[in-house]
Amino acid sequence: MGPPRNRLIASQQGFTYLTLMFSILLIGVAVVTAAEPWKTVIRRAQEADLLARGIEIQQALAAYSASRKGGRVMPGEIYPASLEDLTRLPRPFLRKVYRDPITARDWELIRSPTGGIMGVRSRSTKKPLKQHEFPPAVRHFDGLKRYRDWVFQHPNQSSVNLLNPLGMVPTGTMPPAAGPQAGPRPGAVSPGASPFATGQAGAGAFGGFSSGSIDQPEDGTVPSQPGDQPTGSSSAVPSETGGSGPAE
Repeated sequence: MGPPRNRLIASQQGFTYLTLMFSILLIGVAVVTAAEPWKTVIRRAQEADLLARGIEIQQALAAYSASRKGGRVMPGEIYPASLEDLTRLPRPFLRKVYRDPITARDWELIRSPTGGIMGVRSRSTKKPLKQHEFPPAVRHFDGLKRYRDWVFQHPNQSSVNLLNPLGMVPTGTMPPAAGPQAGPRPGAVSPGASPFATGQAGAGAFGGFSSGSIDQPEDGTVPSQPGDQPTGSSSAVPSETGGSGPAE
């Protein structure tokens, strides 16, 4: 009786072990599956933090440059030597020097030709989750493949487009008129031309008749003009004796 009983106990123990291992495997899969959405949530929060801090630094650089210019028209921009310069009193342009939210390290600094800091960017080469619908200040981030490509600098493509969104003509200039130049209106008198020229339509000097238009009576006869001779076969010429006779 002993050996069969021992075999039964051993087989039950083996089944329990397999069931326990399978349960542990299922729990692990469930944890991994649940962790993926949680990692995505954390990643999206880091992205939002990256955009917010980067845009704040970008705006601080713009305000710093405008303040140093003091309203003077100067070529180029004026940049700080360090991010700490943006936080100095009495007029700080940045609340604090933030770190890169993606890597939790310092930013990679973008230097201008003069040595000042004109922008910052993340050191991460991961692909961003966000690909479209960026804020207006960084709309040119659309479709970029790495966090490192998100460069927060002043000026940039989006800030230039915000200043002149439609390519408008500067104030004080008039765009050229399209199409052929319009000619003179019908009946209009050209500059330097006499309004009494023969054939000129419009009002004349005496009463508003155009040249060549003569009113005729309804019976069809032509009215006589001053100085015209009467029509007929002969004309009466007074004779020397006081009578009248036919003209020779």
